[in-house]
Amino acid sequence: MRDRYGGPEVVEIRDVNTPAPQADQVLVRVEAASVNRADLDALYPRWGFTRLFTGPRTPRQKSVGLDVAGVVEAVGPEATRFKAGDRVFGDMFAFGVGAFAEYVCAPERAFEITPEGLSFEESATLPHSAILGIQGLRLRDGRTVTAGDRVLIDGASGNVGPFAVQVAKAHGAEVTAVASPAKLDFVLSLGADHAIAYTTTDYTKTGERYDWIVDAYGAHSMRDVRRALRPHGVHVMLGGPTSRILESLVMGQPIKWASGKRTGLLIWWKPFNPDDVATLKELLAAGSVRPVIDRRYPLDQVVEALRWVDDGHARGKVVITVGERAGA
Repeated sequence: MRDRYGGPEVVEIRDVNTPAPQADQVLVRVEAASVNRADLDALYPRWGFTRLFTGPRTPRQKSVGLDVAGVVEAVGPEATRFKAGDRVFGDMFAFGVGAFAEYVCAPERAFEITPEGLSFEESATLPHSAILGIQGLRLRDGRTVTAGDRVLIDGASGNVGPFAVQVAKAHGAEVTAVASPAKLDFVLSLGADHAIAYTTTDYTKTGERYDWIVDAYGAHSMRDVRRALRPHGVHVMLGGPTSRILESLVMGQPIKWASGKRTGLLIWWKPFNPDDVATLKELLAAGSVRPVIDRRYPLDQVVEALRWVDDGHARGKVVITVGERAGA
């Protein structure tokens, strides 16, 4: 939990009462959770204007953690989808967060049955990042990547990027992954056809053109990104500095009118959308997508886990294990 804004150091472990599920709520004993860039974005917060919603001086939401996997401990009197003992996973984004804990309690629509054959740790990597990886390759109108498309994933080695690379390959795309020099071998191991080190090469200036760009960090202006798109190409930004987010909101539509190219923020994101969860399970079952775990930390080292991701070290997901049962 945390009482103030700041980096990972503001998070601390506290003893709290175990919640009792009400109405259609489900109480889940947490076996594993995972760290997302979004967890850190909310801690600081990275975008000052969000304090209008999260609390101007101190955060209204004290809990931390989005991705969770565990076992149903109890259900409320109106819950019908789950029973005690079910293995579930979920994204707590819309349900008070709080995945970095021994228990979470949320409406049953927050959870789905864990994918067949996956451990709790593997399942905990999926709810936020893998769904973003799927939705970042699909527009609001349903248009998505198709076989033969040239796709570039900028930020391919972090939380969402490894999933986006694999999902794009599952669609039959030719994938170029952008990462740091030390992580090029890693992104190629995910199935990327080409890898670019962002420290030495600016993909917007190489003359290469892409049908689809998934942009995790918003490192380039929309004008520069537009130059790297093919006619009717798509650029989807998952995050970035405030200036890039505002630019995308203001300039996205004019760029579409002027050039036919689509560029902007993923404002149609639907956290843990059931249809996308079903798609994800199909991809996992087919072996087209696999979770990649970089490191594991026990719950009492959650600050170190957050710092590892915040410092940009992670290759894939960082998992928080809870109790001796985690990873079962």
